Amino acid sequence: MSGTTPSGTIASPGSGEPRDDSAAAASPRFAGAGTPVTVVIVAATVLALGLRLYWLSRPGFLLSVDEYDDGNYFGSAVRLVYGALPYRDFLIVQPPGITLLMIPAALLSKVTGTAWGMAAGRLLTAGAGAAAVALAGLLVRHRGLLATVITCGIMAVYPDSIQATKTVLVEPWLVLFCLLGALALFDGDHLTARTRRLVWGGVALGFGGAVEPWAIFPVLVLAVLALRWPRRLAAYAGGVAAGFLVPVIPFAALAPHSFYEATIVAQIGNRPGAVRYPLWLRLQDMTGLADVSRPTHLVDLAAAFLIVAVIFGSLGLAFLLTWRLPPALDLFAVGTMVLVVAAFLWSSQFHYHFAAFLAPFLAMAIALPVSALARDLRLLSGRDAPAPSGPSGPSALQWRTSVVTSAERLIPPGSCLLADEVSFAVMTNRLVSDVPGCSLLLDGTGTNFALSHGRDPETGAALSPRVDAVWTYAFEHAQYVWLSRLNNHRVAWTSQLRSYFQAHFTRILSAGAAGSLYRRTDLKPAS
Repeated sequence: MSGTTPSGTIASPGSGEPRDDSAAAASPRFAGAGTPVTVVIVAATVLALGLRLYWLSRPGFLLSVDEYDDGNYFGSAVRLVYGALPYRDFLIVQPPGITLLMIPAALLSKVTGTAWGMAAGRLLTAGAGAAAVALAGLLVRHRGLLATVITCGIMAVYPDSIQATKTVLVEPWLVLFCLLGALALFDGDHLTARTRRLVWGGVALGFGGAVEPWAIFPVLVLAVLALRWPRRLAAYAGGVAAGFLVPVIPFAALAPHSFYEATIVAQIGNRPGAVRYPLWLRLQDMTGLADVSRPTHLVDLAAAFLIVAVIFGSLGLAFLLTWRLPPALDLFAVGTMVLVVAAFLWSSQFHYHFAAFLAPFLAMAIALPVSALARDLRLLSGRDAPAPSGPSGPSALQWRTSVVTSAERLIPPGSCLLADEVSFAVMTNRLVSDVPGCSLLLDGTGTNFALSHGRDPETGAALSPRVDAVWTYAFEHAQYVWLSRLNNHRVAWTSQLRSYFQAHFTRILSAGAAGSLYRRTDLKPAS
């Protein structure tokens, strides 16, 4: 690891020049606090928050181990507030945006312990997911009640959006900053002409890229829409650059090679032996059928076909009725949706929470063309004037909570705990160690990918001397080791490392599906 120790109003349907007058500057979406549209936005936001908090209120969810990634994301913030720098002292496979966002919860963990710190991070993430519903509603409210109901309704109940907010994941935060940027950049249906809003909208989208690089999709679509106005494009691009580079450069500059390995090699590099995620399961998640029990391939395909037909059928019919191109807001929503879907279908990787990033663009891509077509039909008739594996059940989560509680009693505070799934260290309040030399290894899987050019333990990561050095150092300095049942997929075991582990550690807790806890043999047991 280079530089890293081995510790690891109904607008015109045209898309012409935005107006630069005071009426345009005072966006209509902020007027009418008591209108039905506003009531819909508030109700949908409350519903969204309620659904997301419901998951966290279920037994075991708030203070249990639920994911692999959440421990890494929250844990990186904890490492940072204790003085360790991502990429220089340890690796995470995302830019530092999520680390920075979790700093308040990490600071709280100094008082409450990392388990309650993680709980605070989960609550913040649920709030971010609900706030995105309100932002999307504000973005489309000028198009009327139908567009607002469809957009907010889909976002509030989209299954994978709800699932992605039950713990600390990047997608809810990415969506939040992308929508903040879009809200600043659009005046009604058109891109704003105000330089300040162009810059700040770009900053929000740029920071979204510092949370998750997928923000490049809406960034590119908006750049294309702004090509007609070079000065506005320059202001927007400058904001994007600042929003991304200001939080990223300080960390990348301290360890450029490690930053590249973690965020590029580990994320998009070649992974020998990688298994492609099935198409049908992708379609099930992206079409919002994630909570449907075992839908057939025909149902998945029919849902996808229906969505495509509604979006592009509405666009086509509206064009035939008016002979005008869709406005910029519609093009933004549909264009971003197309790019995101293409990326999700192309990549060999796919996880359920990926689809949470698709949700707002899918919702708007349906709502805006449908509402435009409905408006055009009313005008012509003379009747009108201008969302792999499902969540664990409550009993399993209660059992996991019991295991975590038992482990916390067995591991003294401040001990050096090595866990192949760092969420166990977080939820037992044992992520932070006061033992000199304790490894800072956080994301074992990401570290394997980064230092071995995309390999995991099953495809030869252990053959990399740098990977072997990181894991050997970690085990040699650990007092306790928690190995999950998936440790063979995460720990770069060699015969020497396995022999060392077997000779120096003894099992003190068997946790079934959650694995086992081991203590160094010459270490005095916790009293």
